[in-house]
Amino acid sequence: MEVQLNISLKKYNTFGIEAKAKQFAAVHSADDLKVILEENKAQKKFILGGGSNMLLTKDIDALVIHIDLKGKKIIAENEDFVWVESQAGENWHEFVLWTIDLNFGGLENMSLIPGNVGTTPVQNIGAYGTEIKDTFVSCEAMTIENQEIKTFLKEDCHFGYRESVFKNEAKNQFVITSVVFKLTKRNHKINTSYGDITAELAKNDITNPTLKDVSNAVIAIRQSKLPDPKELGNSGSFFKNPILLKSDFEKIHHQFPEMKYFDISDTEVKVPAGWLIEQAGFKGKRFGDAGIHKNQALVLVNYGNATGQEILNVSKNIQDTIFKTFGIHIEAEVNVI
Repeated sequence: MEVQLNISLKKYNTFGIEAKAKQFAAVHSADDLKVILEENKAQKKFILGGGSNMLLTKDIDALVIHIDLKGKKIIAENEDFVWVESQAGENWHEFVLWTIDLNFGGLENMSLIPGNVGTTPVQNIGAYGTEIKDTFVSCEAMTIENQEIKTFLKEDCHFGYRESVFKNEAKNQFVITSVVFKLTKRNHKINTSYGDITAELAKNDITNPTLKDVSNAVIAIRQSKLPDPKELGNSGSFFKNPILLKSDFEKIHHQFPEMKYFDISDTEVKVPAGWLIEQAGFKGKRFGDAGIHKNQALVLVNYGNATGQEILNVSKNIQDTIFKTFGIHIEAEVNVI
């Protein structure tokens, strides 16, 4: 297995940031991964998946291991459900389309989310009323320290809103190699509860949507709001939607009665970060080659030659302004390196 030196990571991150890896190796199997980890025990390592949820602000002074494991298959099924396994390096959207083509339900609302399958449990990715945890069964992960394979069941992952054990207690300890999902074969639970999906289906005169209809609606919505990373560097939603205690929110809402929000429990509400950013006047603004997308205020973009630090500075400006204006702290969803 070849270890390359001083490799550009520009094509390996969806922001299109120019940064270099001191050393770089792509692995195409669990055996490859085991070998590279065993042979470089003392070396500092950086695990790279699809590069869709990170902002590089500097060169990586480490051995960058690119996880490129491919393959997907059905591992079990009965009349109602099917269990499918995907290797970590599979493109997420292509995997979702594969399940829909087989009429397997559960992932359609997460169509067109950038990145690879292996990183989806890390963030507990989600969109339009669904999250990974809704269909996740287990994942296999290799221990970086001793190359042992461990199976994480759903309860082991401690899933939360864009959170998991892999971002907390187990951070930097494992490399996810494959993921198993439990999907429906019939009696699909079609989720069109979000207004955007309902409107998109109505626009196309669809009253009894199929899995494919929902997927197509989500794709159309995302394409209308979100830039294609191949054309304009970005990492999707840069910020999490803040979750506030109702007691705290009521004080803020009294001052800003037009503020949008969603009840998520008896004690908490979620406020759309995009709305806050737009109200603060950032939507469509540009600071050199770093900016905020004109159609979606949650998305920070690289117009060509922005550095990661320049994009990070824009994000901090937004966070500071939101806090000063509304008294609400918004957190980055993207991992800043």
